[in-house]
Amino acid sequence: MRITADLERCVGAGQCVLTEPAVFDQNDDDGTVIVRRATADDDETIRRVREAVHLCPSQALTLTEPGPPR
Repeated sequence: MRITADLERCVGAGQCVLTEPAVFDQNDDDGTVIVRRATADDDETIRRVREAVHLCPSQALTLTEPGPPR
């Protein structure tokens, strides 16, 4: 799973940081999201990242799931 953030959409609400501080942080200047880890591989972190994506009021976060092997 790959985690990306669209800084143009981010409103700095901080829900992602409250939900998973090991993956997300906020810029001190404008409050926009900082993705500290672009990937998550353990089940609990993945669960919390999915919740953060769901809670993001500006829908600035995106998860890219790996596709099936070819």
